[in-house]
Amino acid sequence: MKSGFVNIFGKPNAGKSTLLNALLGEKLAIVSSKVQTTRHRIKGFLNKKDEYQIILSDTPGIIEPKYKLHQKMMGNVKSALEDADVAVLLVDILDDWQACVELFNALRLKVPCIVAINKIDKADPAKVKEAKAFFGSLPYCKKVVTLSAINQTIFEKLIHAVVDLLPEGMAFYDEDELTDLPTKFFVGELIREKIYQLFQDEIPYHTAVMVNTFKEKSTLIKIQADIIVQRETQKMILIGEKGNMIKKIGTLAREDIEKFLEQKVFLELFVKVRPKWRENDAQLKEYGYN
Repeated sequence: MKSGFVNIFGKPNAGKSTLLNALLGEKLAIVSSKVQTTRHRIKGFLNKKDEYQIILSDTPGIIEPKYKLHQKMMGNVKSALEDADVAVLLVDILDDWQACVELFNALRLKVPCIVAINKIDKADPAKVKEAKAFFGSLPYCKKVVTLSAINQTIFEKLIHAVVDLLPEGMAFYDEDELTDLPTKFFVGELIREKIYQLFQDEIPYHTAVMVNTFKEKSTLIKIQADIIVQRETQKMILIGEKGNMIKKIGTLAREDIEKFLEQKVFLELFVKVRPKWRENDAQLKEYGYN
């Protein structure tokens, strides 16, 4: 059989998390219209018995680090570079193609690469043809595939292209496993996703989520989590007038967590102020940014 690590790289908001979810048929990575939504390396396993195991990784969008949280995020990109057997280089067709090439060149990948041109439904056929020729000429590009959210069947072409480039080997994980991350991680991510959806400006980038309690009872799962912010003013915005915003976060997050866990959930949220947590190594480690 074929098995290996297939890691997705690209600029912020290229659609890496959406692609991972589409390939797996499960929502593992949170999605928003804001850049830098993904902070961790998220692995999901795509299995076909006796044929292949693809260990897919969504990685944070590649940026120039401005503080220690960014450095941790780029550390996740580095680890993905080191163990990749195949790289999927994701491009938004409406983006600056040359800037994408400069970013990919900087990765200095030494493994076979597939360029996946995303969002082709937003461009005319002539532009799609031009993009395929442009990226297909890259010396490290083994294949170009085109993607569109409105045509899910084309993801099969990407899977076939990946399998062709994978080395032969045994499976790394049991075929009934979907990921190596704990359930608490995904609970925290679903809460954080609601903050990205509900709040504008810089608020989402100043927040972290820490799940403190996850207790499975006979009729429901009891979850308590803290939303971490840097300033008291941010805390007041998240809580909202008479607690209306924290209630909204909780309601939306609980609905998604119940779908994810397929069980009733009691969710309790608190907002806590931790000044400059994005620059504090100990606090970053505590909040899961190892």
